Amino acid sequence: MSETKNLGDVLRAHVSVRDYADRPVEDDVRDRILEAAFAASSTCFLQLIDIIRITNPEKRARLMTLSGNQAHVASAPEFWVFCADYRRDALLAGEADLGWTEQLLAATLDAGIVAQSAMAALEAEGLGGVFVGGLRNGIAEVDALLELPQNVVPLLGLAFGYPAWRNERKPRLPQSVTVMENVYRDADPGQIAAYDARMHEYFACRAKNPRDDTWINGVRGILRRERRPFVLEFLQKKGFGLK
Repeated sequence: MSETKNLGDVLRAHVSVRDYADRPVEDDVRDRILEAAFAASSTCFLQLIDIIRITNPEKRARLMTLSGNQAHVASAPEFWVFCADYRRDALLAGEADLGWTEQLLAATLDAGIVAQSAMAALEAEGLGGVFVGGLRNGIAEVDALLELPQNVVPLLGLAFGYPAWRNERKPRLPQSVTVMENVYRDADPGQIAAYDARMHEYFACRAKNPRDDTWINGVRGILRRERRPFVLEFLQKKGFGLK
């Protein structure tokens, strides 16, 4: 049995893990992670989130390709897909009034809560993982591959296993920037510049894949390019975000 750790220490020590030992995740460990994930808070206790565990090698290979050729999607001992599911509750409710944007927002938030609970639980068990939002690069193809019915959509993946390599912990923005009291305020440019310098040092000095880069450069690269313009049409075809 894996040694569990203090949850606060686990959360503070989080790093994304993409390289895994050749060791399967034991059934009892996996069951504890699932139990922790589904113990997470749920909007109105609707329990809108499903996890699809992908064990078929061909499906793994296809999901890897659809995710932008992220190798860990295929190589990780475990790969799970988190889905928003209004179908189950709608079948029970009869004439359910679906399609509201608020419903999509609630399910997306719940998926993040469940997924983060799973990450914390697996790290407490001595495993490591990484979220895979790249599934949405081919969201319609993922949907078809997993045979998801109407009112069920895939949101993100989670690859995990026993770590073969852990990156250094990536610095976060200081709380003086991200924690506010009573009202919103813009970040102090000097604090952002100081953080960006820390990130430049982190990228340059990390043991694996060092590079000359900054956090601000990464933000600009992401926010200045088009991001999956097909997602809205896909969601609406599946019955989400119609009103």
